[in-house]
Amino acid sequence: MPALRYNDMKCAYRDGGHPSRSWSHLGCGSFGRFGGGSGHTTAAVLGVAVPMATAVADVAAARREYLDESGGRYVHVIADGGMTHSGDITKALACGADAVMVGSPFARAAEAPGRGYHWGSEAHHPDLPRGTRVRVGTVGTLGQILHGPSTVTDGTLNLIGALRRTMATAGYSDLKEFQRVEVVVTPDAPRR
Repeated sequence: MPALRYNDMKCAYRDGGHPSRSWSHLGCGSFGRFGGGSGHTTAAVLGVAVPMATAVADVAAARREYLDESGGRYVHVIADGGMTHSGDITKALACGADAVMVGSPFARAAEAPGRGYHWGSEAHHPDLPRGTRVRVGTVGTLGQILHGPSTVTDGTLNLIGALRRTMATAGYSDLKEFQRVEVVVTPDAPRR
């Protein structure tokens, strides 16, 4: 699928979450690859899903190969898929994403137009809707969500502060360096 062009700017594509297609998309000029957001139900409706950390890591690896094959063209990776807490954002960046889509956290802002609800574009497919309207509630202002201060311990406020703290704990001060951190996967740990 060729990249869309708008005023000579390459646009990102959305491929439904299968990392094996990343290489061909990169060769077509796309600059990103994302999965589905937290409100999508594609996994339940179609029975198709790819764990986000695996998908981001696979696409980042394809990007490195493409960088060599293309003579140095860097392709940005954008992760989208259930980025609901600060730890999700940190893990996506550590796995190689350059950016993350954060619909649910922003939907929780007091200023958000959804008034405590979030739903993805997948919800509006005319023949097979694969999204749902999710009640996310309101946790604070957009400023608090991004920069704090945080009054809760669940990772929904002060997203930038949590990222900075994680990077500092791992010994990094630069995002590009942090993308090369060694990621260790532990067996299914219960989420608090």
